[in-house]
Amino acid sequence: METREPAESEIRHHVRVESDVTVAVLAIGRLAASLGFDTSRKTMLMTVASELGTNICKYAGSGWLIATVVSRGAVRGIEIVAEDNGPGIADISSALRDHFSSSGTLGLGLPGVRRMVDSFDIRSAVGQGTTVRVVKWSR
Repeated sequence: METREPAESEIRHHVRVESDVTVAVLAIGRLAASLGFDTSRKTMLMTVASELGTNICKYAGSGWLIATVVSRGAVRGIEIVAEDNGPGIADISSALRDHFSSSGTLGLGLPGVRRMVDSFDIRSAVGQGTTVRVVKWSR
């Protein structure tokens, strides 16, 4: 069972433009390093945060990236929640397929995010927004 660390270990960034994403990604990278994530796992986590933040900018206009330290016994990890009040995703199963894109991109973002994390959950409602919750463990 996962437990959350105290709120002071939470990183919360309002995302509106790409520079906000960069600030959040770097902060998440520092947090991962402080928890002993190896370079590969830290890089994957930062890539995930970048993709989720970029999706907020591109599709919703604004939202939040929230990173929280979680633990399962002696193993620590980082939970990232990306949430917005944008247009939502009409067909989540299609959005999670490689090469599906509603905006002319390569369509590898959400499927790639899902592959890089240990836990992945997405909830979306048309006209109400999207919340993606992921967890990456330090080992």
